[in-house]
Amino acid sequence: MPDTPFNAPPGDMLDRAAEILARLVAFESLSGRPTHGIVGYITDYLQAHGIEATLSYDTVGERANVFATIGPQVDGGVVLNGHTDVVPVDGQEWATAPFTLTRQGDRLHGRGSVDMKGFLACVLASIPLFQTAGLRRPVHIAFTYDEETGGHGMPVLLEQMAGYPLRPEVVIVGEPTGMDIVTGHKGGTEMRTEITGHAVHSCDPTRGVNAISTAMRLIAKIEEIGARIAASPVADSPYFPPYGTFNIGTIEGGVARNATAGWCNFDWEYRPLPGESSRAVIAEIEDYATSVLLPPMRAIAPEARIDILTEVAVPGLDDRNAETAATFVADVTGRNSHNVVSFGTDAGYFSDAGFSAVVCGPGSIDRAHAPDEYITLGELQQGLDFMAGIARRLSA
Repeated sequence: MPDTPFNAPPGDMLDRAAEILARLVAFESLSGRPTHGIVGYITDYLQAHGIEATLSYDTVGERANVFATIGPQVDGGVVLNGHTDVVPVDGQEWATAPFTLTRQGDRLHGRGSVDMKGFLACVLASIPLFQTAGLRRPVHIAFTYDEETGGHGMPVLLEQMAGYPLRPEVVIVGEPTGMDIVTGHKGGTEMRTEITGHAVHSCDPTRGVNAISTAMRLIAKIEEIGARIAASPVADSPYFPPYGTFNIGTIEGGVARNATAGWCNFDWEYRPLPGESSRAVIAEIEDYATSVLLPPMRAIAPEARIDILTEVAVPGLDDRNAETAATFVADVTGRNSHNVVSFGTDAGYFSDAGFSAVVCGPGSIDRAHAPDEYITLGELQQGLDFMAGIARRLSA
């Protein structure tokens, strides 16, 4: 079948979900950017169905979470959570236009199609079903911003929910798990290191402080610690890999090949196992920077600095609050196994706030963040069946 932008006519639920997904994918809702476009579409869609959404904003009012309730104004019910942001496509080779939903056979390609606008589309397409199901307990919709860069929208959402008169019983975070029930995942400490050196002509680099060289040594230390942690895996851990992991994600610095680099910044992360603290590990890195790297730098240039910044600490998800949500989802899906994953989600924030939370959604995480990302029509149907099962359960 040739590649075609998806533009299905109004029809059954699957057609409706695919059409909504096409609209969502068309928004280049990259993390950190204003969300006016995609949030405006979602709130307009809700309003067209008689549902008033409330928004909670970042500090400058450019990015917003969406929260809405369908059904009776009583405690209990289910939160359906997903994020509206996506990762960039820079440097990736796509066979299709990444921000146009394109059908190839039963695959719907586009950035965010599986992670996780496919789930959002299933939720939105199911609103008429929720409205006519005779719910005895409510469905709460909670769509967040900037999950991909550390869940920045979640503290804002949780503050909003703390003032809400209703207390949900179950949270389902619809990240792609192949519809498996996930009750645990690793956390993530998102870090940035900014190094200030001293730029001089490279004809005599001994008079300068090369910030890139310092970054190389600090990164080598991080990788040394990572190798040490990996050499002592946690026995019988359900996680793979069964230890905390580091990743250096971006690096930039310097201005010319014939000048010592006066600055260098790099972004990195540490993903500990649930229950483990990253504080001691990061403190070891900070101590190395302060006691080993910085003194010889300042002997040449007193203004030299190494700033190691924790930008966000994403909590892990463990089983301590998962049982109620896991039982609910098992009753809906018929799947009873509890699984763990190594990627992080907003579920850890919900769990830390005392909500019973699990991760369960259509599609495969293996396609997330990759070029030619896609979700299949069959997986969208699984998401819609999931919504229908939730509606039946809340109407019982």
